[in-house]
Amino acid sequence: MKRADKSRPVLVDLFAGAGGLSLGAARAGFDVRVAVELDPVALSTHARNFPGTEHLQLDVAQFTGKQLLAAARVAGSVGIDGLIGGPPCQGFSAMGKRQVDDERNGMFNHFFRLIAETRPRFFLIENVPGILADRNRALLDAAYENLPSNYIVVAPRRVAASEFGLATTRERVFFIGYDPDRCDVINEDILFAATGEKTTVGQALFGLPAVRSDWQEESQGWRVVAAPQGGTQFIDRIIGSIPAGIGCKDSLVRYQSEGVVSGNLGTRHKESVKARFRRLREGQVDSTSKAPKLSRDGLCPTLRAGTGPDRGSFQSLRPIHFNSPRVITPREAARLQGFPDWFQFHATKWHSFRQIGNSVSPVVAELLLSRMIAQLGMK
Repeated sequence: MKRADKSRPVLVDLFAGAGGLSLGAARAGFDVRVAVELDPVALSTHARNFPGTEHLQLDVAQFTGKQLLAAARVAGSVGIDGLIGGPPCQGFSAMGKRQVDDERNGMFNHFFRLIAETRPRFFLIENVPGILADRNRALLDAAYENLPSNYIVVAPRRVAASEFGLATTRERVFFIGYDPDRCDVINEDILFAATGEKTTVGQALFGLPAVRSDWQEESQGWRVVAAPQGGTQFIDRIIGSIPAGIGCKDSLVRYQSEGVVSGNLGTRHKESVKARFRRLREGQVDSTSKAPKLSRDGLCPTLRAGTGPDRGSFQSLRPIHFNSPRVITPREAARLQGFPDWFQFHATKWHSFRQIGNSVSPVVAELLLSRMIAQLGMK
């Protein structure tokens, strides 16, 4: 069922973070009208990259559907086309304490409450595979009870980023549903089909500079880079595909005119640590730090975000570069996650890695959401 007008379909991103889902949505053809995020640092990064979006620093648990519709500037009879987001996953993650009663798990239920209160044409939710564990079944059942009775819900699907052309093994679960009265029926096999493209770590990191350990200040992290080689969709998304109105204007000018990219920040390691890193073969794990050394012909393990200020602000483990005795830079992490070189993260390494590790890959998001537009009859 097609829209009555020719405007871009309107979408709201809850728990928006730095904007991985938002970027995929914008590239797929959506108007990312509103982004809701409680973390002020993440919201500031989102605002820098999405200057035309309405940004709301709000607790989703205290947010109503009426407020959301008002922020999106849509009439109640028209509503929004899509509601997307990645509720906090720490309580579900296999890497965490896996507490069913973790208060953050309740955000998943609030997402479904807002679906009921706003009745979007479709919804898409991303989370960690651990959410499908038997211990969480009651929580999922309770969330689904919020849905309007006519909605069709697609069975949750695990998606490996490597199947969508990324150089990482990262797996996430996607929950998708839609209103059949306002959308066409979707074909799940088409929606989740692998692209057939393969990208290695070496290909993903091609062209980034040989980083020095004394590059510690934000200004030192801006360096000239060479574009990756090869005409794959992944490389196209890394070097370009900039939607109208998206991106930090000043940063885009520097990128497009000088080829300068941010986030190439070094890390100071003791000589003994560097010697240990040198002795590792590609693919081996350092026995002391437990950090894996990347294989240039392989895939990067899932990048983790670390913890926020409420949990002690612990830096997450970072992989070791395959060709240099150091951990990877924020820009290298962004490449592995599928973020374009022109996308801006926080100036510090700690916040940058948190934002990247918490984000949905924009490449995965774009592929899923562009297929949603095509199959749901929204063009």
